[in-house]
Amino acid sequence: MASAMSMNASPVHPPKITTVKALVESTGSSSIPSFYNFTPYLRDEPIAGDAPIAGDAEDAVPIIDISLLVSGTPEEQSQIIHQLSKACSDWGCFMVINHDVTESLTKAMIASFQEFFDLPEEEKKEYQGNHVMDPIRCGTGFNPSLDKANYWRDFLKCFAHPEFHTPNKPAGFRYISFHFRFNP
Repeated sequence: MASAMSMNASPVHPPKITTVKALVESTGSSSIPSFYNFTPYLRDEPIAGDAPIAGDAEDAVPIIDISLLVSGTPEEQSQIIHQLSKACSDWGCFMVINHDVTESLTKAMIASFQEFFDLPEEEKKEYQGNHVMDPIRCGTGFNPSLDKANYWRDFLKCFAHPEFHTPNKPAGFRYISFHFRFNP
């Protein structure tokens, strides 16, 4: 299977796979395929090697003290909302501190996600939605027909509001997810 995949791949178009995990397991490669080289600007040359995650304070992933949304003054709450907005628009992500989620619950949730991604590809197929607004959807970080950049990731997206959605596999995933959402 590895040879069939590599023959169909090109630096621009990834092979026909369902997940990055499946690609890694099928090729036995020890390096990231060239079609996953990412550039900050798609006209630039690919970045090779390891890029730093955080450098100077202004280059670091934003840290949000979520406790201030509940227990802070109206001014602090307003500042946190502004910081959340800025983090989402500038970075697309942020790190949350003081969230009151226990370490044991966090570890259980991570273990549940690992169990989900370890399911056979056939079992995960029912969650490979066709539309970005599907309430439960898993897949890879690329769509070669639309995207100019390929992201080295597999994802699971579950809507939690206004209605709570989670996969029913693996056993226990729904319970831990529900507990994670409603009982920090």
